[in-house]
Amino acid sequence: MIALENINRCFEVGEQTVQALNDINLEIDAGEYISVMGPSGSGKSTLLNIISLMDQPTSGRYFLNGEDVTRLQDQQLAQVRNKNIGFIFQSFHLIPRMTAAENIELPMMLAGIPVKQRKSRVKQALSQVGLSERAKHLSNQLSGGQRQRVAIARATIMQPAILLADEPTGNLDSHSGREIVQLLEQLQQQGVTLIIITHDADLGQRAQRQLHMADGRLVEQ
Repeated sequence: MIALENINRCFEVGEQTVQALNDINLEIDAGEYISVMGPSGSGKSTLLNIISLMDQPTSGRYFLNGEDVTRLQDQQLAQVRNKNIGFIFQSFHLIPRMTAAENIELPMMLAGIPVKQRKSRVKQALSQVGLSERAKHLSNQLSGGQRQRVAIARATIMQPAILLADEPTGNLDSHSGREIVQLLEQLQQQGVTLIIITHDADLGQRAQRQLHMADGRLVEQ
């Protein structure tokens, strides 16, 4: 499903060049459960941004379902991302003026899905994450765990094959964190490829496969 070949990512910081990713080679099969761990600045988030098509490598090739996506233009990348990849952030990234249901519905609006179909799928998604009674609540009326559940529903509403989570429990208490991990693992058991970035060693060790990064390199798999 995912194949990274000799991926490098460099950034210009003032007059210096910083190499955030250094010659990354990685294959991920459909349905895998993977954690990516390492200290701050090791390249974890940059790797996730590359995999999510939110950023492009400086050099190297990235194949997604056999297609070299490093050749695609911005609009094509957006279409591939919207169809294949869901992203969950530590800080939820919900739109404050929208209700829970409207936040979940947003990716379908952008994809041009008809209203009737959108409403039906949002209702089902809210039920799956246990928030049917919070559909009309704004984000500031929800707890941290509830907001992350809305974020998960939004990330999965387009039925992506890949789910990327960047520190998904980082802003949650331990009880809410456990609930979110269980929800993510249920999705993986249903066939979704789950990739989690985390500083939490206990969470990282739950994955079927652990990747460790240091200085922009994969140092252990």
